[in-house]
Amino acid sequence: MQTRLPTEHRQAEIVAAALQLASASSPALITTGDIAEAIGVTQGAVFKHFPTKDAIWLAAMRWVREALLQALQDAAAQAGTPREALAAMFQAHVEFVIAHPGVPRFIFHELQQPADSAAKLEVRAVLQGYRKLLLAVLNEAVAQRQIGADVDVEAAATGFIGLIQGLVMQSMLGGRPAAMRQQAGPVFALYLRGIGAAS
Repeated sequence: MQTRLPTEHRQAEIVAAALQLASASSPALITTGDIAEAIGVTQGAVFKHFPTKDAIWLAAMRWVREALLQALQDAAAQAGTPREALAAMFQAHVEFVIAHPGVPRFIFHELQQPADSAAKLEVRAVLQGYRKLLLAVLNEAVAQRQIGADVDVEAAATGFIGLIQGLVMQSMLGGRPAAMRQQAGPVFALYLRGIGAAS
């Protein structure tokens, strides 16, 4: 059994374990007992930090929102031009999924639920934050004439996210998340041509 950790550290460990388990199993099938076993604590210790499994999923989705958006913001901020920022964001998202393969499985699970839940609202918040950042970069790219002046930036943002979702789905079907690395470059080159930028 593990030694006692501060609450925030233990909560982070529980969330990480839940997402790791989701890389190999449907979130619907993961139990708090599975999570407890993964980190070497009792099920009661898990419930000490989260009252329900839904609370764990909510915390996991909050972590995804913060971590993914931070990765995208960092990638964009370090790029020299808006077009380079788009490329950096695309690659950052691909690398995030490769590093955390349970995340897309978890997101798709939440989106399949008919009723709204707190975790599902967090998924929406991820997409809203992602879209806001993308639109800012795309508008700057138009202003700097790095992409076509007549580009529909709303459609371009939807296409950007949709391409990554397609790569993710194919990697999940093949069971090889790292394969996204080889596919990402050619797919992004097609995207650039589609928005009127030289690859």
